[in-house]
Amino acid sequence: MSAKEVKSKAKDPAAQQPAPQSRTTQVMRELLAANWSLTLFAVLASFIVGGILIAFANAGVQSSAGYLFARPGDFFGAIGNAVFGAYDALFRGSVFNYQAKDFAGMIRPITETLAFATPITMAGLGLAVAFRSGLFNIGGTGQIISGALFAGWVGIYVDLPFYLHFPLAVLAGIIGGGLFGALVGFLKAATGANEVIVTIMFNYIAGLMLSYLLKTPFLQAPGSVNPISPAVKETAKYWQFLGPTFRLHSGIVAMLLAVVFVWWLLNRSSLGFQFRALGHNPNAAKVAGINIGLTYVLVMGVSGALAGLAGTSQILGTERFLTTGVAASFGFDAITVALLGRSNPWGVLAAGILFGGLRAGAVTMQANQGVPIDIVFIVQSMIVLFIAAPPLVRAIFRLPSPKGVAK
Repeated sequence: MSAKEVKSKAKDPAAQQPAPQSRTTQVMRELLAANWSLTLFAVLASFIVGGILIAFANAGVQSSAGYLFARPGDFFGAIGNAVFGAYDALFRGSVFNYQAKDFAGMIRPITETLAFATPITMAGLGLAVAFRSGLFNIGGTGQIISGALFAGWVGIYVDLPFYLHFPLAVLAGIIGGGLFGALVGFLKAATGANEVIVTIMFNYIAGLMLSYLLKTPFLQAPGSVNPISPAVKETAKYWQFLGPTFRLHSGIVAMLLAVVFVWWLLNRSSLGFQFRALGHNPNAAKVAGINIGLTYVLVMGVSGALAGLAGTSQILGTERFLTTGVAASFGFDAITVALLGRSNPWGVLAAGILFGGLRAGAVTMQANQGVPIDIVFIVQSMIVLFIAAPPLVRAIFRLPSPKGVAK
């Protein structure tokens, strides 16, 4: 190339611009910068941290570390066996047990995952509605208890045929959770009370109220010295369509319907538009004519109603007795599920199934591999940490930031 050609090319602005990216490269950068990919990498990072903890807790790894420099292969082999064995047990306990001798044993893990995922997802949907509306509802536990209490009382003491008894019990649970949530919204609208503080207190109120009632003739089983209620009548129970040997019940259908309902509510209804407007900018929503106080009550009512539905899944489907542990840790798991699903109904469903799998598989990990069940809880906590720190996830996996996406 002559000096004249070089000089003319340097003056050409187009020649000075970098070559355009290929379509494949651009699509890959867009995918890697998307929110959902960040969520997947956050989950992956959490499992990596879990694998490190599993290795450190393993007796074989600790023993081989004593002669690491003499035989490093033993050390790294022990790490591989510990981590692979633990996650293999997690898979066999939550998805498919390929070591089982019959078909029922093979599919039992996925049914356990879905049984755990049902109440977690229902409650997560309720919290997602609140989060999308700008309200941080962490009262899922209290709302689950309230729903279970209402549904349980109807299921235990009301005597009706199935086609009336079952829907009435489910409706009672939805109303119970909805009232418990709506009261929080009313207190915020009327007094300006912070919903975080109020829902924390309501969790304690619901738990202590249930504990008290289970020690009185109002709910305690006759002749029992333990805080437990009589069994729910058969006419009020969710249908166990796989038989009594499986815990999965028709509440999963209610869960899927709840996912569709929340999607429609938030994206296709005028009420959902008000909820989202409140979440984006309460002042602008007020100027637009939205009744902020009433919307607070409605948001928390819907949120509590969905958590109450989770309570019906527990009392009418899985537990079938009212006990002080009827809500388990589902109310707090629901917070993580709503955050992991980014308050999107379909994302909440996927996150709920993931957490259901972790809970189902944790038992197999501990029984077969001696892995402390607390490691699963650490993985769940790390998911929250990584979800809350996108720059950290991008730095670990060298992901492009949103500003780096090619236009």
